[in-house]
Formats: sequence, structure tokens, C-alpha cells
Amino acid sequence: MPADEQVRALTRWPAGRSLAARILAVNIVPLALLAGSIFYLDGFRSRLIRERLDQTANEARLIASAISGTSQEELDWLIRQPDDDDRVRFRLVDSSGDILFDSWTSGQRGFLPDPSREASWERRAARLLDEAIDLLALADVPPSFPGFADSARLTGIEPRLTLSVDRTHIISVREAVPAIPQISLVVDRNARDIRRLARSERGSLGIAVGVALLISVLLSLFLARTIVRPMRLLALAANEVRFGQAREVTVPRLPARRDEIGMLARAVSDMTHALRSRIDAIEAFAADVSHELKNPLASLRSAVETLDRVVEPTQRAQLLAIIGDDVRRMDRLITEISELSRVDARLGRIRFGPVDLGAIAADLVAQHGRLGDGDVRIAFARPAKSSVVVQGDAAQLERVLANLLDNALSFSPSGGTVRIGATMRGSEALLTVDDEGPGIALHLREAVFERFHSDRPEGSFGQHSGLGLSIARAIVEAHSGSIRAMDGASGKGTRMVVTLPLLHQDSPGG
Repeated sequence: MPADEQVRALTRWPAGRSLAARILAVNIVPLALLAGSIFYLDGFRSRLIRERLDQTANEARLIASAISGTSQEELDWLIRQPDDDDRVRFRLVDSSGDILFDSWTSGQRGFLPDPSREASWERRAARLLDEAIDLLALADVPPSFPGFADSARLTGIEPRLTLSVDRTHIISVREAVPAIPQISLVVDRNARDIRRLARSERGSLGIAVGVALLISVLLSLFLARTIVRPMRLLALAANEVRFGQAREVTVPRLPARRDEIGMLARAVSDMTHALRSRIDAIEAFAADVSHELKNPLASLRSAVETLDRVVEPTQRAQLLAIIGDDVRRMDRLITEISELSRVDARLGRIRFGPVDLGAIAADLVAQHGRLGDGDVRIAFARPAKSSVVVQGDAAQLERVLANLLDNALSFSPSGGTVRIGATMRGSEALLTVDDEGPGIALHLREAVFERFHSDRPEGSFGQHSGLGLSIARAIVEAHSGSIRAMDGASGKGTRMVVTLPLLHQDSPGG
């Protein structure tokens, strides 16, 4: 998978939901899964029911065995022991189902629920909740309790499980009395503790889930506030920049934030500042271009309009010369403007590598020697090979030296000398170009690097656009260097000094 597709896959989010809602959902989903465990308490209840069934069956078996050989008084004492809290009924029945003995002598002794109490809304709500949980958990729901008469006619040896009207579990067991043929002991137990324990466990888990849910929601809202709010501020600021209000927008930098949000805020703020500076530079450049193009255009239009009215050959020749100069000047301007635009575009995409400034200077001097440019000599003392190496783009650095050399040649008098030097100074590489021209006044040494600034000697009209040094500075600054003008080494002329970071080498001084 390509790198850009991997990035898109890693950063892809479902559409239609805000970040705050997603944070809340991510934190609540695990709690929802935990809350779902309430429905699986059915396993705990099933084990508890199995224990109660076995307990009741064993109790019936022990009591039936104990009945053998007991007197009536001992029998009364034995099966009348359970009180109302146990909710257990013991009966001795014969084979036809007739009751021979009953542990209850008066009423049901609280075995079945009170209808008046079961009609309250709290108990109805509890029963509905039990039924809903049983339905969602797909639990096996026992049948309703058919009555004591039916339990007295039980057959088989397995206990029977039924539900009372209040959804409590009733366990019925019939056990034969070994010493008394045709007589059986019937035990009916209302095991209310099963429902009580199940509801208690569900209540405890529900409280835990509720508290965890509340804490999760509060933490999610806090997290959403700390993340979503600053991002929303950044998005609003970015939209204002997008709608053309870059100069009036103040992007919050969030200096107190030391996390990724703070890094993003400061990056967006710096980007906006750089964009604002870039827009200002483009507008200033457009104004300068307009101004510089208007001058030759005005002169050209005046010459063309006058040309039709002039008859004298000498004056016509002068006008044609002016037209030619203006055309060459405009061509030079357009070419240099196009080149400056290409340089700005390339500087953002170029990849730097080791560049030997001595080799670049030597090649450029050799090229000028082959072309035989004028009668100005070029002197260059080439340093040792690979001794002055910087990190940069060879073509762009060669353009810097070419512009400086052309500038120096244009100012040097006939028979003069232009000197080029490439040396090291500490951790810096120095590239110097000296001419023997009139020099630059101290108050103009910074202005010469501005676009379209040109202070040329007579006879060079239209030959220079005033963009050469501006292009050179843009390239040098893109290489983390600097360029400045100063007095020439011999006390006359001008020296252009380019300072660039020296490429780190393992050897001493490198």
C-alpha cells in the first residue's frame, strides 16, 4: 500500500459524528458491555437454584429416614420445627394424595406473598425488570406454582421448580418414608433467597456501572473540552484565514499546552504568520512589478506615438533606439521576474546535498574565460579540493555566484579585475566576490538587495532588472546563510560576502 494511502487509512473516521460524540461513545461502549453482564447473572442464579434443589432433596430424604420409628410426639417436634421465616411446609400423604399430617395448623404461615403488598408499584416494577432480564438473557423460566394440592400428587424422584406470583422460586419434593409403606413426605420450600441474592447482585453491579458511567461521561466531557474546544478555535481561525482575513486573524498559540494540541496550535499560528508574510511579500512584489513595467511602457508608448509625427531621420532613429531600449528592458524584466518566481518555487522542493564551492567557482570562471566577456579579468585562487563543502543545491548556489559575478563585472572599469574567493572560517564557508567599481554607499548596502533596485552607470540602461541580488539573497537565505555588501579588500570597490554553514566532516576543521 502506498504511503499516502496508509496515512489516509490510519486517519480515516466515520463521517457524520463530532469528535466529542466519538470520545463519549468510545468511553461508554466498554461500560455498556460491562452493563450487559447483568443479563449473564443468570448463570449465578442457575447454580444457586441447583444448590437449593439438591439441598431440599437431601433434607427431604433425611427427614423421611428420621420419621421411621419415631413416636407421634417426636414426629410433631421434628416436622414442626421450621418457623415462618423458613417458608417450608412438610406434609405426610398417602398413595391417593390424602394428607395425613401437615406442619401447618393455621393458614399458610407466610408461605405465599400477600396480594396487597404485591400490588405496589415498586414490586410490580421489580417483577417487570426480572421478566425483561429473563427475556433478554434467554433464561429458562420455570412454570407457575400450580398449588399445594398438585404438589401433594408429585411423582418421580426429581425436585420440581416453579414460580410464585412474586417470581420467587418454589421447590417441591416428594420422598417415600422407608419404614411406612404407602406414605410419602412432601416438602414445599419457598426459596426467596434466590431472588433476593440475584437482585442484590444485579443491584450492586448496576450501581457500579452507574457510578462508572457517570465518571466516564464526566471524564469524556472534560476530555472533549480539552481537545475539541481548542481544535474548534483553531478551525475557526483557519476558516477566517481561508476566507481572506489572514491579516486580521490571531491564531491562539495555547502556550500553556505542552501536548500535541499545543504543538498543533503553535504550528498553525506559525504557518499563518508565514502565510501572512508570504501574502505581503507577493503583494509588494506585484506592486513593484507593476511600477517597474509602467516606466518602460510609458516611455515606449510615448516614443511610438511620437514616431508617426517625426519626419527627420535623425530624430526617428533616436526614437527607434528608445523603443529598442524599452523593449529590451521589458524583456529583461519579464525574464528576471519569471526566473525569480521559478527560484521561489524550486526552493521549497529542492533536496540538499554536499556542494564544493571551490569547484563551482572554478567551473564558472572557466566558462567566462571561454566566452571572453569584455576586458575585465577574473582572478580566482582555487582552494584545495573538497575543502570548502556546504550542504545545498549546486545549481542554485551556482546561480548565486553567477549573479554576483555578473554584478561585479558590470561595475568594474575596463582593464579592472574581479576577484573570487572561497575559504573557511570556523564552522562557516565564505564566498567572496570583489570588484574595482565605484563602491556602494553605506546607507545603500542593504537596499541593493531589494527587488528592482538598480543604480547603474550610464550606458547600461535596460541591461539590468535589479533582481539579480534579490534572487541571490533568496537562495542564500534558503540555505540558512547570509549575504552582505562591504568595502572592497583594497579599499575601493565592493566586496559581496556570502556566508553558509560548513558541511560537518569527521576530520579536524571539517
